[in-house]
Amino acid sequence: MQTITPFIWFNGVAEEAMNYYVSLFDDSKIIHIERYSGDQGIPGENELASKVLTGEFELAGHRFLCLDGGQEFAPSGVVSLFVEFDTQEAIDKVWNGLIEGGKPLQCGWITDRFGVTWQIVPRVMGTMMSNPHTTEAQKKALMQAMMPMEKLEIAPLVAAFESAKN
Repeated sequence: MQTITPFIWFNGVAEEAMNYYVSLFDDSKIIHIERYSGDQGIPGENELASKVLTGEFELAGHRFLCLDGGQEFAPSGVVSLFVEFDTQEAIDKVWNGLIEGGKPLQCGWITDRFGVTWQIVPRVMGTMMSNPHTTEAQKKALMQAMMPMEKLEIAPLVAAFESAKN
């Protein structure tokens, strides 16, 4: 069976990022770190000695790999990490952690201090949008409530959805 594992390229901050992410998500841990040793024959590795060559970690039970690869690639929002939460408290915990040194974007998107882009979303949002009994008016009200938000707030989203129920 094939598996797909997100692989994140960092510029000298992989270990800091792994530790930070693991602190934000339940059921998370660093599994393994392989360090540059200075004698592996990798161009530029002497400047990176003791940094993370590769790292393996889990966030909320999902496996990730990473590399301290230098400046060759810069993070971009073209790929983001989509995370659904059941409660506002859980959203707030992760959002507040990721916003430290990061930048909020519209509709629950955020770029953290390491340049990784996340979508922090209440699970009820997908439930409301995909319910076969949801009306177009409810979908429109939900989208209108969401669009001006940075961090998504469950109560106003549900209220907008319910108010358009007629």
